[in-house]
Amino acid sequence: MAMAARVDHLALAAALLLLASSVAAAAGEGAAKKVDVALYYESLCPYSARFVVDHLAKVFGDGLLDAIDLTLVPYGNARVAGDGKISCQHGQYECLLNTVEACAIDAWPDLNTHFRFIYCVEDLVVKRQYREWESCFQKLGLDPEPVTGCYKSEHGHKLELKYANQTDALEPPHRYVPWVVVDGKPLLEDYENFEAYICKAYKGSPPKACEGLGLAPRAQEQNAVEAVHAVSYNYNHGDIKLQTAEAEGGESKMLMLDADN
Repeated sequence: MAMAARVDHLALAAALLLLASSVAAAAGEGAAKKVDVALYYESLCPYSARFVVDHLAKVFGDGLLDAIDLTLVPYGNARVAGDGKISCQHGQYECLLNTVEACAIDAWPDLNTHFRFIYCVEDLVVKRQYREWESCFQKLGLDPEPVTGCYKSEHGHKLELKYANQTDALEPPHRYVPWVVVDGKPLLEDYENFEAYICKAYKGSPPKACEGLGLAPRAQEQNAVEAVHAVSYNYNHGDIKLQTAEAEGGESKMLMLDADN
């Protein structure tokens, strides 16, 4: 009888160990599944630049980067004509920088590398010094040749056409930039709260950065969005004050241009 009881106890212990291993494996699989995050933007839009510099960059330091697959799509509200020529909302210099950033993504597929470069360029946009974008190569110790050779060639144009197709395929269609999509869902005007949406969608063990993050009631969201256009932002490089679109005679957001424009 004692021997039978011992065998039963050993069998129970083995079953519990197997169950614990299965639970741990399942938890590991959940943690490994990352949340898809995509930013559709244009290089000279002040709201896009501020989002990249003051918000999106946070995930590279707070641990959330390990929970996401981040995709950057530098095209925004541009248009492709019948002959394939691309026109951009903020003029040809924006088309140039959109292509430069597309080439950076292509030349340096590693997210940390191409984001550092794009961050540098967009930081110059915030400072109204974007014509100095080539200084980012030296600042970051990057070889300019892969990007320079790309944007000056047909390859750069083809990359932008690819991003045009990707942007035009959005469902629902984007209405303005920045247009942030988390887990397949556009955040609309609540895009600055994107980290809370990541935390909500993530099925693994919540990163520490998720502590205290929550989705605000709609009224609070709208107030936050409206306030965004009336305040200055404090960046790592000092106080930067950009004119809002209203001050420049434009809309309160970088809206899609009408087809006739």
